[in-house]
Amino acid sequence: MRVLNIIKKYKLEIIFIAPLTLYIFYFTLLPILETIRLSFIDRNTSEITLANYSYLLGKSHFRQAFFNTIGITLLGLSMQMTVGLILALILKKNFKGKGIFRSIILTPMGVPTLVSGVALLYIFDTHGFFNELIYRIVEGLKYIGIMSEAYRFIPIDWGGGGFRTLFIIAFGDMWKVTPIVTLLLLAGLEAIPRDVYEATEIDGATTWQTFRYVTIPLLKPAFTMAVILRAVDAFRIFELPMILAGRGTPVLATYAFEEFRVYNNPNVSGAASTILLILIIIFVFLYLKYVDKGEGLT
Repeated sequence: MRVLNIIKKYKLEIIFIAPLTLYIFYFTLLPILETIRLSFIDRNTSEITLANYSYLLGKSHFRQAFFNTIGITLLGLSMQMTVGLILALILKKNFKGKGIFRSIILTPMGVPTLVSGVALLYIFDTHGFFNELIYRIVEGLKYIGIMSEAYRFIPIDWGGGGFRTLFIIAFGDMWKVTPIVTLLLLAGLEAIPRDVYEATEIDGATTWQTFRYVTIPLLKPAFTMAVILRAVDAFRIFELPMILAGRGTPVLATYAFEEFRVYNNPNVSGAASTILLILIIIFVFLYLKYVDKGEGLT
């Protein structure tokens, strides 16, 4: 009877949230549970086993994908939070042309990830614009007697693997999603009362002291939200590594896709996806426990 009373009381609310609840359950929760189930099933015997995880841990290609994913995420988050905070601080000020500047900043949000990846190929390709710029700089410095040996390093193969490739992937991700980070941090800045800054001015605090001891601590909730949202998305990055590096620089998402689509091995793909899910959960837990310390979500 109590359940029926609750249903009658919140009938309209239940009607509104039911479609979204069913959507999340059917298209998100069930696929996750099925993926986890497949990861513990032997493909040949259909028995419950850890063989899929043992297989992954023994593959150097998977270990490379694992560490590439962590590297891209940490590098990307650092770049996104830094650039996003700088842009948010700029947008917090009133200046002429602010509306145009804001529109330019938000433009990457409307560009599909595949399109942005192809655009980055024109920039960071072996014969792309960036290598051309470096070549012209070196050409100019040659005439004043320096960097004459730099020609042997040009063109730079940005997509050939290593830190260079991780950087351009993280850079592409930053360009695409920094507007979201900027909006989140700008909302946090706007929520800080003006009275707090007036009090620091009266106390004689410098601009740096105000930023370090007032702005940053009060911006922690917005930082926490931005870091968690972006970290979850960065760990499962897929399109940019696929376009910019292909199989040469794998990440967990592309590795799982490859196992499923190329090698027709859904069980190993499920194990790789499950490890990716565990990695995301561990990162969020460690961030909330040791960095946020419960302050950013209050």
